[in-house]
Amino acid sequence: MKCEPAAYTIDDLKRDKTTSWEGVRNYQARNFMRDMQLGDEVLFYASNADPSGVTGIAEISRAAYPDPFALKKGHKYFDEKATKDDPIWVSVELRLVEKFDEIVSLETLKNTKGLEEMVVTKKGSRLSIQPVTAREFEIVAKLGRR
Repeated sequence: MKCEPAAYTIDDLKRDKTTSWEGVRNYQARNFMRDMQLGDEVLFYASNADPSGVTGIAEISRAAYPDPFALKKGHKYFDEKATKDDPIWVSVELRLVEKFDEIVSLETLKNTKGLEEMVVTKKGSRLSIQPVTAREFEIVAKLGRR
């Protein structure tokens, strides 16, 4: 799960304990989020950061539910096509598992054996929610715990 530091950081999650992840307005990213289950772990990625990279691990503390802001007129995430019966967009809630002592930079991800096919390392990969294989997750977690 990617977020720009100006919007929300791993330190914000550490302070808040949990947070909702709303405002995703891309169908593919929404589908990834919709399929997340309670307890699934995610890599928390700081995008457009210096450096960009994985800052820690969070877990799904509440599985997908309708994004309440899609129905809230005047809100930046309002979608006039969304209805109570067909909310279109979902949110999940995250809980911090651990913050890494140092960022696992995008450059490190790109240069680590076993991560060659990781979606975030591919040119043009811009989705805020991206799939990660169990092996990729294990490798990144190991890098972050060094």
